[in-house]
Amino acid sequence: MSKAVAINGSPRKEQGYTAMVLTPFIQGMMDAGSEVELFYTSRLKVKPCTCGEMYCWYKKPGECCIKDDMQLLYRKLREADILILATPVYIPLPGEMQNFINRLCPLVKPFLETREGRTRARFHEGVRIQKVVLVSTGGWWEKENFGTVVRIVEELAENTSVEFAGAVLRPHVSLMKQGGEVTEEGEAVLNEARRAGHELVKEGMMSQKTLEAISRPLISEDELRRIYNEAL
Repeated sequence: MSKAVAINGSPRKEQGYTAMVLTPFIQGMMDAGSEVELFYTSRLKVKPCTCGEMYCWYKKPGECCIKDDMQLLYRKLREADILILATPVYIPLPGEMQNFINRLCPLVKPFLETREGRTRARFHEGVRIQKVVLVSTGGWWEKENFGTVVRIVEELAENTSVEFAGAVLRPHVSLMKQGGEVTEEGEAVLNEARRAGHELVKEGMMSQKTLEAISRPLISEDELRRIYNEAL
């Protein structure tokens, strides 16, 4: 059985749109036989990285000098096969999610190599993570608004020599609800998110067809802009 750790970086936790999409995605993974543990950055005490001298690389490799809730997560992450990063698009990330990503450094082996013209590293041998997945939601119409967030997670995967297993992206996510209830189209998107999670575990990858169904437009760009601007 595969193990996964999901980190939800939304300050709104269970009430946020990110959780709305992440929940069926995780359920799909569990339906396919994976064990998934979910953590919210807003409930964890994770301080910013302050060890500028790279204590976790050069003084005590693999050990973080900051004793906070990351110590619990390090143990969980070492045992996980899949890391899921779930976040809304801010400018570009919520601060607590950025802190979490920065604090992954102790899991990375202090040995550099060049691959395809870029300096890269890899996780320590005791870290089982093989895939990194992004689940992200945003308010703007176009998928291009996710570009920076996607690249951050792609770079994380490349810098640790693991597979970037794809991005579940839901633009103009607020339109999935009306009057506080998920719409019929919204339910269809959530069903596809569940399918994506199932595919990831069962097939080893998420199909492009499923990912496109999750991201499909629910309204025209002009109409969404009109709705936003009239609300000002």
